Amino acid sequence: MRNFALVKYCYTDVMFNDLTPEFVQDFDYYLRDDLTLNHNTIWNYMIGFTTLCRLAMSRKYLAFNPFSEYKNIKKDKDRGYLLRNELEQLVTFNCEKKKDELVKDLFIFSCFTGLSYSDMKGLKNSNIQDFFDGKRWIIVRRKKTATSSNVMLLDIPIMIIEKYAGLSKDGKVFPVPSNTVCNDRLKIISQQIDCLKEKKVTFHLARHTFATLFLSEGVPLESLSKMLGHKNIATTQIYAKILNEKVGKDMQKVSHKFKSMESSFVVQL
Repeated sequence: MRNFALVKYCYTDVMFNDLTPEFVQDFDYYLRDDLTLNHNTIWNYMIGFTTLCRLAMSRKYLAFNPFSEYKNIKKDKDRGYLLRNELEQLVTFNCEKKKDELVKDLFIFSCFTGLSYSDMKGLKNSNIQDFFDGKRWIIVRRKKTATSSNVMLLDIPIMIIEKYAGLSKDGKVFPVPSNTVCNDRLKIISQQIDCLKEKKVTFHLARHTFATLFLSEGVPLESLSKMLGHKNIATTQIYAKILNEKVGKDMQKVSHKFKSMESSFVVQL
């Protein structure tokens, strides 16, 4: 804010009287054009700025709302994910290097549990518990939101846990490399699998894959939201929107196959 005021208005301190609709719009242009920030980053900046202005108005430091003429809506990000057949090919892919095999296994584990990188890195053996149904579950609080995330372990993640048992320190389940190393190795691995060569495969893609995969298999939104550790089910509904969009695109791809039938169709009243 201070740099903006200095560059655009030639003063170092911004007074409440300086906050006008024109100031807000100029600040948006500065973030967008001079700093070349993306849309959602600007949205985050403006959320904090708006909160400050509302507080100032409630305490009578501001007589009016400088954001009265400003509108900016957060855009949904393109949440990539792996299709089931793509995940199957990754599961069956044989890595030549042990480091690549570890990263691949960690990614697959996330695809079947929905755990983020930070939650995987902090996962402890004490988080793996026998639950009331006699099954093994992950019982953990998400590092990002501090909300609980309870996921029943299927056979594949159980096999991955057993594969790396005792190889980590401090009671951790896995010896997890840095996020940069994981993403670098995933990029190399994906380039060796035909169906993944055109996809940008990062570790966070696994969490989105978990959500879309199990939602498409009939897991209710409420259950999926609980497993993902979302505070609000509206966050989980984004994945339902993604699936609906894909259904629409798939239907458009086959619509031309019915053109001949349409030409011979007669509407009878």
